[in-house]
Amino acid sequence: MADITLTAAVRSNLSTLQNTSKMIAQTQERLSTGMKVNSALDNPNSFFTSESLNNRASDLSNLQDDIGQGVSTLEAADKGISAISELVDAAKAKANQARQTDDASERATYEKQFNELRTQITDLAKDSGYKGKNLLGGSGNDLEVKFNEDGTSKLDISAVDFTDLENGDLKIGALTESVKGSSASLTVTGATDGSTTLSSLSQFEDTDTLEIDVDGTTSTFTIGADTTVDDLTNFLKDNLAADVSYDGTTGISIEEGYENFSFTYTNNGGGGADGAGVADQSVADATAGTFQTDSSIDAAVDELTKAASSLRAQASTFGTNLSVVENRQDFTTDLVKTLETGAGKLTLADMNKEGANLSALQTQQQLATSTLSLAAQSSQSVLQLIR
Repeated sequence: MADITLTAAVRSNLSTLQNTSKMIAQTQERLSTGMKVNSALDNPNSFFTSESLNNRASDLSNLQDDIGQGVSTLEAADKGISAISELVDAAKAKANQARQTDDASERATYEKQFNELRTQITDLAKDSGYKGKNLLGGSGNDLEVKFNEDGTSKLDISAVDFTDLENGDLKIGALTESVKGSSASLTVTGATDGSTTLSSLSQFEDTDTLEIDVDGTTSTFTIGADTTVDDLTNFLKDNLAADVSYDGTTGISIEEGYENFSFTYTNNGGGGADGAGVADQSVADATAGTFQTDSSIDAAVDELTKAASSLRAQASTFGTNLSVVENRQDFTTDLVKTLETGAGKLTLADMNKEGANLSALQTQQQLATSTLSLAAQSSQSVLQLIR
C-alpha cells in the first residue's frame, strides 16, 4: 500500500519470503502430480511437445487393438488349414484303401466316406472365421491391417475360397457313389452240387451260350459237355460287380450289383427254347461309382495330392503374413513405450529432487521469517527513543 512506508530491509526480506512461498507451492504441486510441467504456463515448449508425443502414443495404442485382431484372424485361418489338411490326408487314405480291394461293395463304402470327409472340409472352412472375417471364405473376406495413424503403412491379406471345392481355390471333386441295382438269378434245377455238368440238365445243352452285357461290355459263356455249375458261377463272379452264389439245389443267385447288366441266353443245341433257365434277365438302375475303376481312384489320389500342396502353400503364405503382423505389433508396442518415455522426460518431475527442494525451501522460509523479524526490530528501536 502506498500509505505504508517500509524500510528497505523489511521490503527485501518480505520479497524473499513471498518468492520462497511461491516456490514452495510450485514444488508441492510437482510432488502431488508427479509432473514438473503441469500446464503450458510452466514450459510451453516442453508441454506441447509432450502432448504431441502422448497423442501419437495414444493413436498407436488404439491401432494395437486392430493389429491384435488381425493376428487372431490369421491364427484362425491357419488352424483351419491345419485341420483341413488332416481331413485331406484322411480322404487320401480312403482312396488308397479302395485301390487295394477289388470288392465293389467295399469300394462303395469308401466312396460314401470320402464324400463325407469332403463335406466336412467345406464345413470346417466355413467355420474358420474370426469376428465375421474368414480368410478361407473367399470374396469379401480380404483383411487389411494398418500399422500407422494415417494408414499409409499397412498389409493387405487376400482371402482364399476353400468353401467351394468345385469352383474355389481348393479343388476336390465329389465322387459318384455306387448305387445297387436289382437282383437276378439263373435257374439250374436238377443239379446236385456245383460239379454237376450243365449239359446234363434239362435247361441247358452243349454249345448253348450265355451272353452278359455289363454297361456295354459284352462277355460270352459257352456251355460245353464238361461245363459245370461252378464254371458258370465263376464266370458271373469274374464279370459282375456283385455277389454271386449257388444254393446247391435251385439256382444261381446274383445279389444287388453296382453295374447295369443283362443276359442273353441262346439255345444252340435245339433241345430247348431260347431263354430257358434264365429268370429276371436284367438288373436296372445300377450305378457304378467313381471308385469302381482303378484309374478313377488314381485320379482322385492325384487331385488330393495337389490339394495338399495347395494347402501347404497357403499355410506358408498366411504364416509369412502372420510373422509380419506380429513383428509390427511388437515394434508398435516398443514405439509407444519410446514415445511415452520421451514425453515423460519433458514433463515428469524428479521426485527426489523436488523433495530435497521442498526441504530446502522450508528451511529458507524459516530463515526469511526470522530475518524479517530482525529487520522489523530496527523500527521498534526508533519507537523506544520516541517514548
